Amino acid sequence: MAKDSSAKSSKGKAKAKAKKQNRIVKYFKDLKSELKKVVWPSRKQVLNNTGVVLAVMIIVGLFLTGIDAGLGFIVEKLVSIGG
Repeated sequence: MAKDSSAKSSKGKAKAKAKKQNRIVKYFKDLKSELKKVVWPSRKQVLNNTGVVLAVMIIVGLFLTGIDAGLGFIVEKLVSIGG
């Protein structure tokens, strides 16, 4: 009886391992299939979008620098009034 249960156990482990490998293989097949469906942007679109992002970053940076300088000036004036 002991041999019988160990044989079943090893068969069960083999099936579980095969299922796991099948899931991994299926995942990569599905991944490849989905990547074929992707519409990749052209070089011109990428450069245009990069330019827009950089411009917005510069504008926001300048805006925040102005806010920081303005608030710093106000705090300085308030401290000098109290001191």
